[in-house]
Amino acid sequence: ALGEINGAVPSEATKRDQNLKRGNWGNQIEFVLTSVGYAVGLGNVWRFPYLCYRNGGGAFMLPYFIMLIFCGIPLFFMELSFGQFASRGCLGVWKISPMFKGVGYGMMVVSTYIGIYYNVVICIAFYYFFSSMTHVLPWAYCNNPWNTPDCAGVLDASNLTNGSQPAALAGNLSHLLNYSLQRTSPSEEYWRLYVLKLSDDIGNFGEVRLPLLGCLGVSWVVVFLCLIRGVKSSGKVVYFTATFPYVVLTILFVRGVTLEGAFTGITYYLTPQWDKILEAKVWGDAASQIFYSLGCAWGGLITMASYNKFHNNCYRDSIIISITNCATSVYAGFVIFSILGFMASHLGVDVSRVADHGPGLAFVAYPEALTLLPVSPLWSLLFFFMLILLGLGTQFCLLETLVTAIVDEVGNEWILQKKTYVTLGVAVAGFLLGIPLTSQAGIYWLLLMDNYAASFSLVVISCIMCVSIMYIYGNPWPSLAAPRPCSHPSLRAPELLPGHPDDAGVPTAPLLPDLLALCLSSHHLRKFLGPPGLLPEQSSCERPSRRSG
Repeated sequence: ALGEINGAVPSEATKRDQNLKRGNWGNQIEFVLTSVGYAVGLGNVWRFPYLCYRNGGGAFMLPYFIMLIFCGIPLFFMELSFGQFASRGCLGVWKISPMFKGVGYGMMVVSTYIGIYYNVVICIAFYYFFSSMTHVLPWAYCNNPWNTPDCAGVLDASNLTNGSQPAALAGNLSHLLNYSLQRTSPSEEYWRLYVLKLSDDIGNFGEVRLPLLGCLGVSWVVVFLCLIRGVKSSGKVVYFTATFPYVVLTILFVRGVTLEGAFTGITYYLTPQWDKILEAKVWGDAASQIFYSLGCAWGGLITMASYNKFHNNCYRDSIIISITNCATSVYAGFVIFSILGFMASHLGVDVSRVADHGPGLAFVAYPEALTLLPVSPLWSLLFFFMLILLGLGTQFCLLETLVTAIVDEVGNEWILQKKTYVTLGVAVAGFLLGIPLTSQAGIYWLLLMDNYAASFSLVVISCIMCVSIMYIYGNPWPSLAAPRPCSHPSLRAPELLPGHPDDAGVPTAPLLPDLLALCLSSHHLRKFLGPPGLLPEQSSCERPSRRSG
């Protein structure tokens, strides 16, 4: 129609490329770096390498990249285009289908759970970072007050006879470590007995660990200050937080591959075991890692994309970010297993004896391996600083997801002006909810939340989202679809679909998303649509052709 400008009709406001009310990213690099920082997190370092070697080494790459191509990238692109087209957070976008707004609340719940325990992991990384500012790492030897007689340090052979092992074996480190079934490393005892003061049961909270509580406060203060002005401030911070981890990874990689035994560790990481491809668990682990790593169904992708300019090429961005994320996971595997291979070679044991995942890798196995390097405090500082930056990149988006959802839901000028206070309120609430996780039983709850908060729930949320977008907001009644896009205001979700469908890459049709989602009665449908098979009368829309008989 002649009156249409950028998809708008005479009765609607013209769609601007920028959203002056909500604001936009300063430039497109900020969005890409933020999304990379969001997707590339702790799971790329402490989860993927372990899953890879456990599920067939190099053979695991096949199901992993198949899941990336056929599941990860399409979902990633759908969420980016969804948020960019609507310019709303994970709650506001469901104006397209109010009945499915619970999906948005589900995303908020997932982001809340993850945001609470994720910052606790960051606070532990802060604690280890500060503890590394010394000449000798506190987990290097077994001569500390918290160590037990079973402690067997790899640097001090004299400490190996503290337990019940025969003294004659003291000079043979490799034989003794295989002989002693009760051997615990100094890094493990530092983690369990000093940092956590671990209780014996998940219900026995014990005392709050004040050093961890202080580091938790530091973590939330850093996150709040970086988000104090929303995407305007966080978009500048990510220039450092999203790029410097790659510098540290490269430094650790170069150092790792020059060590004795590094090739053994990398071989263990990549050697394919093709028989495991037939196991359903391998494919399940590949799918869950793709969901968890890319951040699909968390709500963060929709939120970050909602601050894009309307005509941004989000298809290009989805490809770049997804491939960068998965390539980082593979690259991190080389960094981790080169060091673990060196440690296994030093101890004279198989790599499987020192390999671990999750907190066990980040705070026990890898720190112990770092003690074997010259100038070990320097490498420890770099490693934990990298973990802090990886965690902060994800935490920024988790907090922004919750804040944007609240602000968009209220939607008035007052809350837009007071968004900083909303950010502060959410940060304070996150800090208070994270206090139980700093207790002596906190690690039990952290692992419980990590295993169940963002696992199968992500698959459920993604499936429901796909159904609601493709079959309810999409075209469930082909007989009612016009032969070309129709711009009648009554056939569009108000204030949500102001632009041409092709502009943001979202395939849309002249449908009745709200009517279909709310399942109105046939009486209301006939009242709205007119006679069966016909769309409302309008000059700019054609009636669908109908065959007689």
